[in-house]
Amino acid sequence: MRCHPRRRRIDLYAPATPAPAPGARVPEVSRFFGIIISMFYNDHDPPHFHVRYAGYRAKIGFEPLRMLDGSLPPRALGLVVEWALLHKSELEENWQRARRQMALIPIAPLD
Repeated sequence: MRCHPRRRRIDLYAPATPAPAPGARVPEVSRFFGIIISMFYNDHDPPHFHVRYAGYRAKIGFEPLRMLDGSLPPRALGLVVEWALLHKSELEENWQRARRQMALIPIAPLD
């Protein structure tokens, strides 16, 4: 009898974007309706922000505005897109500040 190596289980509903390492600097720039928006210092291009919501994670690019990785429920994604369109210049400024290791400026939440 031949033994098969244990197969790795893939959870189709698991968030695609990995969680930051413990102690990593992940500044939160906004929070609304249970949605948390953050940016990593020295993150890679293209310019983007990270979203966490109810166990979901996503990376959203804002030049142009699009989903880069992960997933969000449709309603949450709609709120994030609305917020990002309202605050595009502030996102761009914070992206530049993060690249220079400067403190990020909080961005107003969606009302």
